[in-house]
Amino acid sequence: GYPLLVNSYLGLECPLEYTFYNKGIGGNRIVDLYARIKSDFINLKPDYASIFIGVNDTWHEIGSKNGVATDKFEKIYTMLIDEVKEALPDIKLIIISPFVLEGTATVDADNPDKFNFFKKDVEEKAEVCRKIAEKYGLTFIALQDKLDKAAEKTGSAEHWLKDGVHPDFGGHELIARSWLESFKIV
Repeated sequence: GYPLLVNSYLGLECPLEYTFYNKGIGGNRIVDLYARIKSDFINLKPDYASIFIGVNDTWHEIGSKNGVATDKFEKIYTMLIDEVKEALPDIKLIIISPFVLEGTATVDADNPDKFNFFKKDVEEKAEVCRKIAEKYGLTFIALQDKLDKAAEKTGSAEHWLKDGVHPDFGGHELIARSWLESFKIV
């Protein structure tokens, strides 16, 4: 996905300058990421790190009633940033906002409110991400508008997100380019 694209670009344009670790785990929520704070952040002592979390906090609520409410999401995300910044005061963090489009995972003919809940809750989590980035002076990548415009341009959300949540090739490239623009490498 997009981490491989970013790593490939950096490996070509800046050979041997960066060591890249992809610690993302599919299906994780903010509480899962927080549980790995020591192994995935503090012990590695990275100069840069990006955090891309939030949609599963919503999705798990819809599917199994095990999501993370927005107020708790904000508390735990803030604790995560506080602890990372305390242990690694010079780390440069990039916050990536969650997003959602209409797709097979987000729309249900038997539950017409499913997408509305998905969209509203993911928007709330994206706003939390923006506020946290602003509070700590971190780089913030907002993706919802970019994906909305891309889907409108092609007339197909599936070209970007194969099920409304998971990026397809075009979506991964859009995320990778956004990341690289924020990293100021391109």
